[in-house]
Amino acid sequence: MYAIVSTGGKQYKVAQGDVIDVEKLEAQPGDKVELDVLMLNDGATSTVEPEALEGKKVVAEVLDQFKGQKVIVFKFKKRKRYHRTRGHRQQLTKLKVVELPIDEPAQSASSDAE
Repeated sequence: MYAIVSTGGKQYKVAQGDVIDVEKLEAQPGDKVELDVLMLNDGATSTVEPEALEGKKVVAEVLDQFKGQKVIVFKFKKRKRYHRTRGHRQQLTKLKVVELPIDEPAQSASSDAE
């Protein structure tokens, strides 16, 4: 089972227990955050209709706030003696996926099969 979630203008494929790095969220380590679900797959079917996914959230726990690796931005124009170097380190948040939205009928059907 996995879900496609959206945060920070990007989309991520997550399963339960996954650890992902996303753009900085205003939360402290140990806090729980909810991410919007764009698609949900339970192994047999995929759900993409916005009406069916309305109100469903993926719950993740904030593990850490940190800075990403440095990215060098180099601008250069040949024969003009123009060159500029800048560096950038993006603020990131490390999340661990704790809970995926599970439909109750599918959950009871899988527990009956065991």
